[in-house]
Amino acid sequence: VQLQAFGGGLVQAGGSLRLSCAASGTISIYAMGWFRQAPGKEREFVAAIKWSGSSTYSADSVKGRFTISRDNAKNTVYLQMNTMEPEDTAVYYCAASASRDSYYYKFGETYDYWGQGTLVTVSS
Repeated sequence: VQLQAFGGGLVQAGGSLRLSCAASGTISIYAMGWFRQAPGKEREFVAAIKWSGSSTYSADSVKGRFTISRDNAKNTVYLQMNTMEPEDTAVYYCAASASRDSYYYKFGETYDYWGQGTLVTVSS
């Protein structure tokens, strides 16, 4: 599976942005996740969604602001980002995992496939 994330850009604090992650093959069997890496910082978990879309998981830092969703018919995963903050500035990556154990979705090592990343910049 090849993943391509897009939709990044420059947004003002308080604004919104929607990222998309398009897959070359079917993603219906994979849990999907979003991670981000800010300059000088380690990669961190943002959100994940089960293969069926029945459950989602989010980092505390984005709960209530970011929403992950998926459309398996379109082989696409989305990250809707609202009320954005300068601290959200990072390169955002999507990833696919064959794991069925949601406990591990917050760990990057769980994921089998990664997209190339899209840059999100939030100005204050």
